[in-house]
Amino acid sequence: MTRDRIGHRKDRIQSAAYFSRREGEWNAGDKKKRDGFAGNRGLSEPDRKNKRIKYCRRKRRARKKAYIRKIALTFITVMFLALGGGKVWSFSEESLPKDGERAPGNGQPTVELRQLYSPNAVLTDADSGEILAELKGKVRIYPASLTKIMTAYIAAEQTEDLDGSIEIPSDFFSELYEENASMAGFLPGEQAGLRDLLYGILLPSGAECCLAFAERIAGSEEAFVKLMNEKAKELGMKDTHFCNATGLHDPEHYSTAEDMAALLREALKNPEFKEAFTSRSRSVPPSDMHSEGFTFTSTMFQYLESGEVAGGEILGGKTGYTPEAGLCLASLAQVNGKEYILVTANAEGSHATEQFHILDAANVYNQIGKGQTL
Repeated sequence: MTRDRIGHRKDRIQSAAYFSRREGEWNAGDKKKRDGFAGNRGLSEPDRKNKRIKYCRRKRRARKKAYIRKIALTFITVMFLALGGGKVWSFSEESLPKDGERAPGNGQPTVELRQLYSPNAVLTDADSGEILAELKGKVRIYPASLTKIMTAYIAAEQTEDLDGSIEIPSDFFSELYEENASMAGFLPGEQAGLRDLLYGILLPSGAECCLAFAERIAGSEEAFVKLMNEKAKELGMKDTHFCNATGLHDPEHYSTAEDMAALLREALKNPEFKEAFTSRSRSVPPSDMHSEGFTFTSTMFQYLESGEVAGGEILGGKTGYTPEAGLCLASLAQVNGKEYILVTANAEGSHATEQFHILDAANVYNQIGKGQTL
């Protein structure tokens, strides 16, 4: 072995000062370093050795205890989550169910929304307002005639006696005809009962009924729209803005499925509104312009032979359509003894096609009736 290699090896041995944990011995090393540890000065070599052996044993025991505690904590956490203790839903924006999925817990049914024709949907518990499932529920939509839910709600809320009657103004009919707005069948200047007009808003989606109430309550449609937006703000409808009382298309007239569900839930607390909303048809008594009276039917129920679904029935609904808004529906159903609100929007189609928004409602409510609870 060369002199350089011998010298290099000697340097490495002299610089090593480590303790062999397995054998409990110090290898040959720098005595000054060894003696420099706090508390070791003045001790004999055997005493220093015993002290370090005890120190290493304590360290091993401490590490072992820490490892056992970590394993135990992990096991407890896994068992807690497995038993359902960790299923906590606050329903803030961050904790809402992902699109198309239902939030777990609370014994509610499992509902899948991603198979619907409608790209926007929200299902809520009508009693608590809890969102049970949603699909792009916060995305802006054009509400079309779902707007009339707000119009009818304010009309019911601000009319003391629905058994009264008014003469329907004639100034807005020409514009409604030009816009091809949906009508209930009342004529300009006709004497009409206020209750009939309320039903005329919600069942056949009569635009003339909306404007008759708007002028009676606020003096003009513009002033009435201010009341609508104030009410929306009061109800916490965060992304809703109304430009008219009928839902005719305007780029600045928008809402969300979530906001419309909240509106319908609140409106249903008014007994006059709920009675009208859940009716299938209404017969208007004879007047000077309708000698035999006339009958109008719900735009939803006219497409449903029966409102029956698994475990219950669809109680009522308000449809909406414009080319920009697509087919929309806000509905109420009772399934397995509970009431649910479903709002769907923006389904492809028109009045001349299959009514996909109504098919979606039947789909969801049947899922609830047949589904398993979590």
